[in-house]
Amino acid sequence: MSTESRHAADAHERIRVLGARENNLRDVDVDLPKRRLTVFTGVSGSGKSSLVFATIAAESQRLINETYPSFVQGFMPTLARPDVDVLDGLTTAIIVDQQRLGADPRSTVGTATDAGAMLRILFSRLGQPHIGPAQAFSFNVASVSGAGAVTTTKNGQQVKERREFSITGGMCPRCEGRGAVSDFDLTALYDAGKSLDEGPFTIPGYSMDGWFGRIFKGSGFFDTAKPIARYTKRELHDLLYREPTKIQVEGINLTYEGLIPKIQKSMLSKDREAMQPHIRAFVDRAVVFTTCPECAGTRLTEAARSSRIRGMNIAEASAMQISDLAAWVRTIDEPSVAPLVESLSHTLDSFVRIGLGYLALERPSGTLSGGEAQRTKMIRHLGSALTDVTYVFDEPTIGLHPHDIARMNELLLALRDKGNTVLVVEHKPETIVIADHVVDLGPGAGTEGGTIQFEGTVEELRAGGTVTGRHLDDRASLKDTVRTPTGWLEVRGADTHNLRDVDVDVPLGVLVALTGVAGSGKSSLVTGSVAGLEGVEVVDQAPIRGSRRSNPATYTGLLEPIRKAFAKANGVKPALFSANSEGACPNCNGAGVIDTDLGPIASVAVTCEVCEGKRFSADVLEYRFGGADISEVLAMSVAQAEAFFAGGEAKLPAAHRILARLLDVGLGYLRLGQPLNTLSGGERQRLKLADHLGTKGGTFVLDEPTTGLHLADVEALLGLLDRLVDAGTSVIVIEHHQAVMAHADWIIDLGPGAGHDGGRVVFTGTPAELVAGRSTLTGEHLADYVRSPAT
Repeated sequence: MSTESRHAADAHERIRVLGARENNLRDVDVDLPKRRLTVFTGVSGSGKSSLVFATIAAESQRLINETYPSFVQGFMPTLARPDVDVLDGLTTAIIVDQQRLGADPRSTVGTATDAGAMLRILFSRLGQPHIGPAQAFSFNVASVSGAGAVTTTKNGQQVKERREFSITGGMCPRCEGRGAVSDFDLTALYDAGKSLDEGPFTIPGYSMDGWFGRIFKGSGFFDTAKPIARYTKRELHDLLYREPTKIQVEGINLTYEGLIPKIQKSMLSKDREAMQPHIRAFVDRAVVFTTCPECAGTRLTEAARSSRIRGMNIAEASAMQISDLAAWVRTIDEPSVAPLVESLSHTLDSFVRIGLGYLALERPSGTLSGGEAQRTKMIRHLGSALTDVTYVFDEPTIGLHPHDIARMNELLLALRDKGNTVLVVEHKPETIVIADHVVDLGPGAGTEGGTIQFEGTVEELRAGGTVTGRHLDDRASLKDTVRTPTGWLEVRGADTHNLRDVDVDVPLGVLVALTGVAGSGKSSLVTGSVAGLEGVEVVDQAPIRGSRRSNPATYTGLLEPIRKAFAKANGVKPALFSANSEGACPNCNGAGVIDTDLGPIASVAVTCEVCEGKRFSADVLEYRFGGADISEVLAMSVAQAEAFFAGGEAKLPAAHRILARLLDVGLGYLRLGQPLNTLSGGERQRLKLADHLGTKGGTFVLDEPTTGLHLADVEALLGLLDRLVDAGTSVIVIEHHQAVMAHADWIIDLGPGAGHDGGRVVFTGTPAELVAGRSTLTGEHLADYVRSPAT
């Protein structure tokens, strides 16, 4: 087409970024082709997520939000404009990240997608006997009925009328839609030999010194000097089970509530995995969960379970493996619901296409891994009629066996071929090689990264000489010799989830790789049979609880010896060197910024003018240790701090040991004061691992430790795992990366497929034996990996 005849609209073929400075980006300029697949590479911490998520996707979403009325914006998350000079050519961004789905115990795979809602409508139309609308099959809707007088105005006169209403829900009344009932061990709640005056409670946060104690003592329901063991039946009921009751204490109107309902609302309303560690420990000690005897764990009323389609009720359908449910739905040939059946079939088939056919709709969403959660979010986009949008993916291959990565690649290419722009942050070479365009950031991490090292095609990347290009065709080789086990961990009759009475011996004193396709039962074997054993530490990628004030220094305990050293050197209290305590800047309360809430418009975070973002009061910053003040220490990277505390006047062995462990796990680029909520899943896991490295011996279980690691960093991780094993620690890794498999001393492979097609041990032995036999999917892919480079 000639230049003269080209339409003006066709000139906008690129997303243009000029002067991006989010996080560690250094005035980055980049042009990205639209309707192409662009992969962003670079070492961990090089700035990939800062460019893709915090700049391009964030600005797109902010601009979309601004198109809504101010009233609506008030109910939406407020987003500030990224630190960038120019962003041009943006299209609507759809972010598909690894954030776990909600940890509410009532959230399931069915409720998190449209599949559950469509299945409920299907049963409300075809189920026999007919019991009511779709909500009658929902375990989140309780049955309610009532009657009373209603005052209305007619012709200027107030008229009273009697009204009745009734809502038919599907929630089991016994367990309130949870599927399990809780039974409390009262001895774990209080010391019966003590009175209220003596502080009998052993529940976290339930102190008699604060308002909680004042409410209980001022309720008038008990004699506060009498030991609980001598309470009457009425007093004990009031202590444990009394419903919320209005009382007045010291002239203030308050609400009294018994211990059991109070604990159920405050602690048991969350999924166990979402609880803080000390709360989880208390719940494990004090609460026993048993399957609800009334609904048999289905969460539904008897009426909802009585309605059937072709002999199957909705609870049985939700419990089926999705691949089987999809086949069952296709057998429903009823013209009145044909569009619904077609839509439901498409959604269920999308689960299968994306490699999640082994899940069931009743599966709690909080139990999904980050990779499974990300692929679940993809479901709603696979059949979308939208085109010319930007899809943004954060390592979509996480949790995928090499066998499944090819299927994920097909989906990414299918999204592109519909006319969409696909941006992918990725480390796996199998996905990098399918890119139309590659942007490589680096050269290092943190302050040593944040610049564009390369832009172009995959072939140009290979010849480009960057760290990514040099390592793109790396292949590990099998070890010449493997370690000899020092003992065996016997697992017998493992039947968690899809495991089929698995018996397996896990060798100790060596590096063990637990392999198999996604959904084959690897995590079930660990959580159900290995995790609870004595001496076993599971280091996973679950979010680290904490506010924006939490950072690597506070999480690892590093700040404690540093505060004491500052205090000793200056003859003052350690609390002065905490931005959360006495040393906080009085203007921003130690936050470093002043947040101004502007309602529907994005709140503005302005650097505190008093402390200039340093978080500490001016007098505290006058105290120095080794020539640096406390804010300068927190601004250091782990690598800088390790050198700082290694010797000289700042020599501090207690801090240096912790910093050395952080360096060992490849987190040298993190700043000591960096908020924990900015860390990726892989960084969180390596931070936990560093925290555990101080313990000697025992058994570590790591869940995909290569997550978020660049090809060049995997070698360093293997070196760390070797050092752990050589120091006497047994290491078990759940892993899909072939380099880790090849480096292992022993492999336990589960499968052969996923869901009910898996759950069996299909191989145990050395990597060399697995490669020689090529008897499993893992064996085939590992053999190809160690023998031939990627093309």
